[in-house]
Amino acid sequence: MPIYALGDLVPVIDPDAYVHPDAVVIGDVTIGADANIWPGAVLRGDYGPINIGARSSIQDGTVIHAGPGLPTIVGSSCVVGHIAHLEGCVLHDDSLVGSGSVVLHHAHIGSGATVGANAVVPSRTEVPPGALAIGVPVSIRRDRSDRDIIRLSADEYVENGRRFRQLLRRL
Repeated sequence: MPIYALGDLVPVIDPDAYVHPDAVVIGDVTIGADANIWPGAVLRGDYGPINIGARSSIQDGTVIHAGPGLPTIVGSSCVVGHIAHLEGCVLHDDSLVGSGSVVLHHAHIGSGATVGANAVVPSRTEVPPGALAIGVPVSIRRDRSDRDIIRLSADEYVENGRRFRQLLRRL
């Protein structure tokens, strides 16, 4: 799998994490236990740190970047859908970012919150815990997220990562 140091910036990947062979991890990136990084995901920690918490899922085609003074932090048990883009933002524990969404600089996604598919979360936006954020730019609906679905999704991806670690083979 393409895992690269960039000068002194070396990824730290927990041995219980699953990183698909076609994901790319570069530089100042930390990936926690039971996290899973799927095909085509790019985590580029060249200008700032990227931290992926335990049991979090970064799905196919997602791009995660950080800027100078703008780390990108994904908490524990988070689910980041396919082809999402995270840049200098914070996802608190148990949050979900839907497929095709963009979350930008200094944005905070509260614990248990959901960013709907194809939504754009502008810089400095605060999505409260348990809220649903939908649209371009997002409108926020308090207490509309489903924490049980987020936990179920995180659990399923942890198990899928374990399955892939055991059974995936190149033909």
